[in-house]
Amino acid sequence: MTKSYDVAIIGAGSAGLSALREVRKQTDNFVLINDGSYGTTCARVGCMPSKALIEAAIAFHRRKALETFGVGGAERLTVDIPAVLRRVRGLRDGFVEGMLKLTDDLKDRSIAGRARFLEPQVLAVGEHRVHAKKIIIATGSRPIVPKEWAALGTRMLTSDDLFEQETLPSHMAVIGMGGLGSEIAQALARLGIVVNGFDAAEHIAGLSDTHVNRQAVALLRAEFTLHLGQTTEPVIEGERIRVRAGSESVVVDKVLVALGRPPNVDQMGLENLGVELDERGVPPFDSRTMQIADLSVYIAGDANRHLPLLHEALDEGYIAGYNALRNEPVCFERRVPLAIVFTDPGIAVVGQPFAEFDEDEIVIGEVDFSSQARARMATDNHGLLRVYVDRSSGRLSGAEMCAPQGEHLAHLLALAVQRKLTVRELLRMPFYHPVLEEGLRTALRDAASKLGGADVPDLSYCDRLGADALD
Repeated sequence: MTKSYDVAIIGAGSAGLSALREVRKQTDNFVLINDGSYGTTCARVGCMPSKALIEAAIAFHRRKALETFGVGGAERLTVDIPAVLRRVRGLRDGFVEGMLKLTDDLKDRSIAGRARFLEPQVLAVGEHRVHAKKIIIATGSRPIVPKEWAALGTRMLTSDDLFEQETLPSHMAVIGMGGLGSEIAQALARLGIVVNGFDAAEHIAGLSDTHVNRQAVALLRAEFTLHLGQTTEPVIEGERIRVRAGSESVVVDKVLVALGRPPNVDQMGLENLGVELDERGVPPFDSRTMQIADLSVYIAGDANRHLPLLHEALDEGYIAGYNALRNEPVCFERRVPLAIVFTDPGIAVVGQPFAEFDEDEIVIGEVDFSSQARARMATDNHGLLRVYVDRSSGRLSGAEMCAPQGEHLAHLLALAVQRKLTVRELLRMPFYHPVLEEGLRTALRDAASKLGGADVPDLSYCDRLGADALD
């Protein structure tokens, strides 16, 4: 039996639910198809429980600075790892419950199972046949687990099962120093676990600027051992695991594998769409409309691997859902890229990353936070911010940082890049004292000095505010 719908949404993650919100505004004749748990990757196993763990780690780590502030007795503080993980799961369950409310009332408009394309507008879901005028693929992603690591069985963890652990062992290895691996490795180390981090690359956490990366690596190495630039392999030794990286090796109790997340598009029959797939099995699509080729099919979120971040998944789900009930897809301008890693200090890449610039076409302004006044007061005086400014226009084009409160500095910079502000326009904006944002002003002044030309004051002349965004 075949049932027909206006729209079929495959996947109930962040992108799928974002699409669902838009589709429900336009029609009740839709179906949500989901294989596995409801509640989104972010809420269940991603950004939310990981940040809850990080906050616990920050709280416990803070004890090391208390004596500096004249607060005694910190040496008697202890951490209860099982209690930390129980709190993480409690918070996680609350976040998941909130997401589940979005699908509670779907009833027969929800089908559990794996969808497979038979043709561009026809899906098989078990014994069901679904025909839809428009189809949205929002199937998310899953952890990469190479065979040699999968062979470790229960001694190997991924982000999908880390937070389900009742406790954690005393010695762990983290394989992969991307954003998630860097965050979790530092958090575990701050909770008293002996951590060794491994990555085949020399750069960590998505950084491409060598100067910023050098700072980030040094600061993380002060808290746990890092092995970079070597291929890693596991060897089972009794109940433990030896992790080898070149000539180095360590023995640990468990391994967290954080090697990225491939899109969940295999076994979906995408070859039946009649378009060429890339090496990851992803079809060609327009990131401004989310449409696959000229088909009535859209792909959003981690499933397309364009920008696998929650805020991008929400935007892509919105675009796909908005376009699903229109005769012609509407083209949307995407936001300025923004990627934040919640280490301490925070790591972030804003706008165009350093690796994509022709260095002859930019000037670079920087600030070292080691002597920044407010950072010194908080004992957070470490890290580096570098801003990239177009030499011809003076516009801010991007930035990379490993800086205290980096998540907030990154947002300020992302707003500035999106508004196409110049360095001089930014310098005419208010900066309070004493705040960490004064470090940003130092970097902007450094860039302005390298642009050359007349000496221009930070203040605006009386005839205008000095910023196109405000005039």
